[in-house]
Order: sequence, then C-alpha cells, then structure tokens
Amino acid sequence: MNTQKVILITGSSKGFGFEIAKAALDAGDKVIATVRHNREQLEEKLLNNPALLVLEMDVTKEDQVISAVRQSILHFGRIDTLINNAGYGIITAIEEASDEEVRKQYETNVFGLLNVTRAVLPYMRKSRSGHIINISSLFGYDAIPGWGLYGSTKFAVEGITRGLAKELAPLGIYVTAVEPGIFRTDFLSTGSFTLSKNVIDDYKDTVGPVRQSGSSLNGHQPGDPKKLARVVVDLVHQEKPPLQLPIGKDSVKMITRSVEATKANIEKWYDVSISTDFDDAHRA
Repeated sequence: MNTQKVILITGSSKGFGFEIAKAALDAGDKVIATVRHNREQLEEKLLNNPALLVLEMDVTKEDQVISAVRQSILHFGRIDTLINNAGYGIITAIEEASDEEVRKQYETNVFGLLNVTRAVLPYMRKSRSGHIINISSLFGYDAIPGWGLYGSTKFAVEGITRGLAKELAPLGIYVTAVEPGIFRTDFLSTGSFTLSKNVIDDYKDTVGPVRQSGSSLNGHQPGDPKKLARVVVDLVHQEKPPLQLPIGKDSVKMITRSVEATKANIEKWYDVSISTDFDDAHRA
C-alpha cells in the first residue's frame, strides 16, 4: 500500500530511529520523532521537513510520554504506527550487575516501551486500526555471555509483543517484533551501551572477551542500518504485517538455531515433560 502513514518513532536521535525517520520521510510519510534532548539538532539533520514533528520525550517519564502523544494527535490528528525503538544495552555478567544497573536497563527497554504503548493505544483503539512495531533483537531469542541481561529485556519485548498481538487483533491493530542482528549503528559507541561497574574475575573467559570487543566491533558490524530502515518502512505499509521479523543473516541464523535447539530438547525430554498429569486427566 502507498497510503501515507503517521508514524511515531522513539529514540530518533541516532541509529535505527534516525534512519527509520529519514526513510519514512523520504517515502512520503509523516513522522513524529522523539528524542530525550536536542530537538533542534534532529530537526536540522532532517532538514526541517514540514512532514516532521520532533518532540523531546524521555520514555521512562510517563508524564512526558502522555504529553508528547497528545501533542502528536493535536498536530497530525492520528498515529497510525508506533515504532518502539528507544533503548540501550549493558555488557555485564548477570551476577555482576547491580540492582541499580538492572533497573535502569529495564526502565528504558521494557517499562519505557510500555509507557509509550499505553499512551498511544487509546487512540488506535478508537480508530480500530494501527500497527505497533517493537524493536527487539536476535538476543531476544537466544543469549550470549555478556549480553544476557540486555537480552532478557528483549525476551520481555517478545512476550509483550505476542500478548498484545492476541489482545489487539479483534480491534484491527497489528503488532510486530522486529529482531535485528548486529548492525553498523552507533549502538556500540559510548553513550549507547555501558559496562557494569562491578567485574568478577571468574567471568573473564566468558564475559571478558565480549567486554573487550564492544568498542572494537563498532564500525565493523555486518548490517546496513539504511537497508533495515527501508525494510521497516515497507513493513509499516503492509496490510497484514507479520508477528515477528528477523532482519539480518545473523539474526535469521541465531533464531533458527535457537528454535531447532528447543525442538530437539523437547523431543529428548518428551516422556518426562508429559509425565505429570493425573492418570484420569484425559479420560473425559
């Protein structure tokens, strides 16, 4: 479909958010791009496009979120698509992470996503239409050392996506989890990811190499974020979008391997898994 969409994108100052905003504007859509600060800077980067509304909004501040969504509705009259993109990562062994670090990770990646979703849904429900795209990760399907805590937030995003999709389907609202692989954004630059303050020597052989490779991998990731942005904008215009969409060869490979491993594990332990019902449970 070529119908113009009004798209709200969180975390638009850089990375996927910026590229998706730019691609959407190039495609003729209207864009509400939210940033935590420096609104004018993003407006300049996107050439002060008349189809663009830039708002300052911290997804972890519910009052800011509600205000920004209201401003969006007043400006454009509707929100057709919400792209929950805002997030950041921490490289850490799970034991190493402090309570404060864990909560900060979840506040942005999970509770922030929920804040924005709750604020937008009343308008989508009223129109009986809409599409929510949650930016997940290949780590939302499987884990590697060092990214387990970050991945756990994306596992949460996957669960939220599936639950929302079933709840909203009768209302004409679609939900999709986009699962990018490793893309050449500035996610691995300073400010987009952090390291835990606590380091435990016993994890030097598992988390250690990952901790050291974070910055060195930056600039050498295989995925092209501009190509991802075009895929996402095309997804916005699909009449019947998928529940999930891995993007990148590495994401497809990792998710496929995870699904196959789960299937093999079920088959191996099948007799144990089904052995716990009452003997008369299925007689009726």
